[in-house]
Amino acid sequence: MAHQKDRSLIAVIGDEDTVTGLLLAGVGHVDSKQKPNFIVVDAKTTLATLEDAFIEFTKRKDIGIILINQHVADDIRSLVDEYHQAFPTVLEIPSKDHPYDPAKDSVLKRVQKLFGDDQR
Repeated sequence: MAHQKDRSLIAVIGDEDTVTGLLLAGVGHVDSKQKPNFIVVDAKTTLATLEDAFIEFTKRKDIGIILINQHVADDIRSLVDEYHQAFPTVLEIPSKDHPYDPAKDSVLKRVQKLFGDDQR
């Protein structure tokens, strides 16, 4: 069983600008099986590819955080909303062309429910 200290990577699912910026910041990694910890999502990316990447990243024992552009998370919203594990933590982030909307964020929705603030 992997421990939290073993989860040293940040995975990224996002548009080209977001992924490029985070790779330049040093989050990129390719494991021994040639599996990267990032995926660039564009108009040609199929829904199945996006879903598979999300599921794979949530099952990897070396990933502690998954950063996903919120507009990309919207494409797989049911998967993101159903994911309730603490690790890896899924954080929705804005992109250059799509601002962040706290009303859509699955983590904030759970926090609001926890505190009885579920106002939509």
